[in-house]
Parts: sequence; C-alpha cells; structure tokens
Amino acid sequence: MRQNNAVLAGIILLFLVSLYIALPVDHPTWLEKAVAWGSDAPRDLKNLTLGLDLKGGTQVLLEADVPPGQTLDAGAMSTAKIIVERRVNGLGVTEPNVQLQGDRRIIVELPGIKNPDRAIETIRSTGQLEFVDPGDATLQSGMIINTTNRPNAVAEAQKAMEEGLMEQRPIPYPDRVFETAMTGDILRNAVATQDQYGQWQINFELTSDGTDQFYEYTKEHIGDQLAIVLDGEVLSAPVINAAIRGSGQITGNFTKEEAESLAIQMRYGALPVPLKVIDVRTIGASLGQDSVQQSLRAGIIGLIMVLVFMLILYRLPGFLADIALIFYVTLNITLFKLIPVVLTLPGIAGFLLSIGMAVDANILIFERMKEELRAGRSLRLAVESGFSRAWPAIRDGNLSTLISCAVLYWFGNSFGASVVKGFAVTLAIGVTLSMFTAVYATRTLMRAFLSTGGQRLLESRRLMGY
Repeated sequence: MRQNNAVLAGIILLFLVSLYIALPVDHPTWLEKAVAWGSDAPRDLKNLTLGLDLKGGTQVLLEADVPPGQTLDAGAMSTAKIIVERRVNGLGVTEPNVQLQGDRRIIVELPGIKNPDRAIETIRSTGQLEFVDPGDATLQSGMIINTTNRPNAVAEAQKAMEEGLMEQRPIPYPDRVFETAMTGDILRNAVATQDQYGQWQINFELTSDGTDQFYEYTKEHIGDQLAIVLDGEVLSAPVINAAIRGSGQITGNFTKEEAESLAIQMRYGALPVPLKVIDVRTIGASLGQDSVQQSLRAGIIGLIMVLVFMLILYRLPGFLADIALIFYVTLNITLFKLIPVVLTLPGIAGFLLSIGMAVDANILIFERMKEELRAGRSLRLAVESGFSRAWPAIRDGNLSTLISCAVLYWFGNSFGASVVKGFAVTLAIGVTLSMFTAVYATRTLMRAFLSTGGQRLLESRRLMGY
C-alpha cells in the first residue's frame, strides 16, 4: 500500500504538470525554451500546432523539369527533397511538411505562410549562384544574361516570360555569354542582415579553398564590377573596392524578403534537378477555423458520451475509469504540444478514435472483475485478477493496432499521403497512452480506494454494476 501511495502521488503530480502544459495559458519563457529540443526559438506551449487544413496556408506540388524520357540520377529527388526542406525551414514556416510523391514529384505544405509567391520561388529555384566577370559590359540588378554555366539562361527567361511565369526583365546582351569566374561552391554560409543604415545585405563566408580563389580574383580586379548572378539573373553588380579574403557582403536594394530568400538559396545550395510548379492550392484560415470549432465540439461531445457510458454501466469503477480517462486526454494534449504533433483533421479523427479505444481496456478489466466476483472471489482478489488476467488481451489488441499505425505511417510517408500519416501518429500516441492510463492509473486508483475505506462501497453490487 505504501508503494501504491507513492505511485498515486507520482500520477497526481504528472497530471498537474500535464494539465498546466495542456491549458491554453501563457507559459514562462524558460519552460518554452526548455522544451524547444535544441531549437533557438522557444516552443509555443499556449496553442496546439495546427496543420494546413486547420491553420490555412499553401500546398505546392513540384515535379522534376526534365525532358520526356530522360531518367533521373539515383537519389536526385531525395536530395532535392532535403534541400527543399531546408529552404522551407529557413523561411521560418511553422512545422512545414515536405514529402516525396512517386519518383518525380515533391509535395510542400506551408501552414500560415504570408507570402506564398516568394516562398514558391525560393523553393523551386535551382539556386545556381555564380560570380560573373562583366568584362567591358555594364550590368545592373534584374538583368538576364547568359553565363558559361548557364549558356541558355536568356532563352529560358524569355520562355518563362511568354508563359507568364516571371515578370519582364531587361536582356541587354542576348547573344553574349559572360565568363563565370567562380560558382557558389566557394561559399560556406550566407546570412541576411542589416547594415548600420538599416539596409538589407547578405553576409557570406567562404570555404578554405574558396578564400584563396576569391582573394586572387578580387585582388586583380579592384575597381571592376563583379556580377552576382542567380540562375542567369543579375542580383547585384557591385564594384570591387578591395581584395576580399574569408568573408564579405552582397549589397543592393534588397528588401528583407529578398535578402532572406537569397541567403537561403545560397546557404542550402543548388537543386540537383530543376523543379516546376504543377499545382498550387491555397486554403483559407476561415475554413480552418470552422474545422477547428467543429472538431472541438465533436471531441467534447464524444468525450462526454464515453464518460457517461462508463459511469452508467460500471458505476463506481466506471467513475474511477473516467478520472483516468481525463488524465489520458490531458496527457495526449501535452504530448501534442511537446513533440510537437501537427494536428490535421485526420489527426484529430485519430485522437477522437483513440478516446473510444482508451476505454476498451477498462471494459475488459471490469468485465473480468465481475466474473471473479460472481465466482465468489474476494473484492481485493477480484480487482487484482481483473487487471492481471485482462492484460494479455489488452496487450495483444493494442499491439495489433500499433502495427496497423506503423503500416499507415509508412504508407503516408512513402506516397506523400500526409493525411494518413497524421491519423497514424495521433492514433499510435493515443493507444500507447491508453495502456498506461487504463491499466496503470486505473489500478492505482482502485487500490488507493480500497486502502482508504472504500471497500464497503465497492462490495455493493449496485455500485459495482454486477
């Protein structure tokens, strides 16, 4: 009994901590930083992380833009997915979702994105950064030019303009190919910052090999322009004022979004395969809010029905099971915030389903207890036998459900079915927690009730429901 009281105290403490985290209240900064799991930004513990269908945002479908019949290099799309994912994370999008679909497509979900056009351009750009020698020409930001790395950049740009995929840009030298002095491979890092006058610029660091190469070139071209070109478009063409070694700045009339976008593309490298946008879907926040309200209402109604069912059918043990079920719901919400789990409509469906499944274990246990009592066992022995003998069925049933969740998760992850993946995650978390609350927490409450004078109540056939 002393050991049971210690366990009960631990359960009560865990419940209070979970309840504090689960409630939609402001939490101290130190706690939000402590559960950020290595991230620089504190985790928002006040609100649950909502997915695209609940929060609103943009879904982009990308496809490898290669000639028909051309085979992609092995692993090209997997590498492209990783780079796209890094670029999306660099945009500051909360819990984006990037998945492969088949062997030529990538799905990108951007919940709550404010500037979808800029985000899409950042994601799909091949990111071929070059430092180009203008020679005797005068280049300016926004011009489209051919380079030795991209000799068809002008033709590609003209085609995109005709199709309305990009705005008209000046093309002053359509028949000239400019020499690429260096490529973006010499860069180690690039970060968008503001100078002392508040102008946005990109600070960059060079690799050990790139440092010498960049220094030798800038030393020999002091006073000349050095065009910084991305995918054939001149981003900036500053004049070299001094030899640069180790690090430098890219300056120009950048907005904050432009500077951050360029820094992301430079930092995470070029895509191994060009991508084109196949489909863009925008989900409004109003639809998401309606979905949240309806899901919340359905969840509350479902929970109340389950609580009432257990109370009517199993009386006093059902009341103890209801307490454990409330503890179960609180733990679920807490884990959703701490992991964090991105809640979508299918994810909420998985959570609501797990609430119903959470009482399955209690039903097996209580029915087994009734059988033991009808066979003439003492109350204490019936309680212990009910839990111990029902455990194999509970374990096997939940294990089969977890195996199904693993298959659904694999399917959703492999084929880009994020809705299936979200359902599998929340259902698996719910099933795992239900084994703890239904078996461990409910048994602890029953033992505590027996040890504090509740045996007479439990011996009542009316209160035991048999």
